[in-house]
Amino acid sequence: MRKTIALAFAAAALAGCGVIPGQQGAGGEERQPETAPATASEQAASEQADAAEATPAQSAPPQDAKVIATREASTGAGDQYGKARVDITALKRQGRTVSLNWTVTATDGKVNVHNGLGGGGLDFTVSGVSLIDPVNAKRYRVARNGTGENAECVCSGTQGQFLEPEEASTLYAVFAAPPADVTKINIEMPMFGVLTDVPIS
Repeated sequence: MRKTIALAFAAAALAGCGVIPGQQGAGGEERQPETAPATASEQAASEQADAAEATPAQSAPPQDAKVIATREASTGAGDQYGKARVDITALKRQGRTVSLNWTVTATDGKVNVHNGLGGGGLDFTVSGVSLIDPVNAKRYRVARNGTGENAECVCSGTQGQFLEPEEASTLYAVFAAPPADVTKINIEMPMFGVLTDVPIS
């Protein structure tokens, strides 16, 4: 009989805590009164409020990179003739390499970036660009990912890039770094000539 009373007492205690299914208790469970389903407009307003809370505030758009050197030139190849501007936006030393970033913007006519910056007619890269160290009389060509005949440049591909006025193409190339005491260098660029005394950061 004591066991029966103990079991009944335990069952009542568990029911009071909400452990036994179907029993309401004080075990942290809170019953909400049932409400009528929300209308379509109420659901839409709720979804918009949820979306507004989930979307972080947008910051201002990124600023354009600072131009450290620029040059304009008339360009032409095949039947593509025009004028373009090159803006050097970064020449940064990183360990034993230097990364060059620039933008070519067509200002008039049609500008052939397709193969205009490569090392030949079928070179659709910017591998024709080089750095010239006038102090040490040394030329640095674009880095390659190997030494064989099929080694590719560590640089932008340009295939299919024929720029109309106000169109731009952002490009890059990686080079071996000049000695640490070289703080300015010349950049030789097909179609544009030589940009002199470009600072290395």
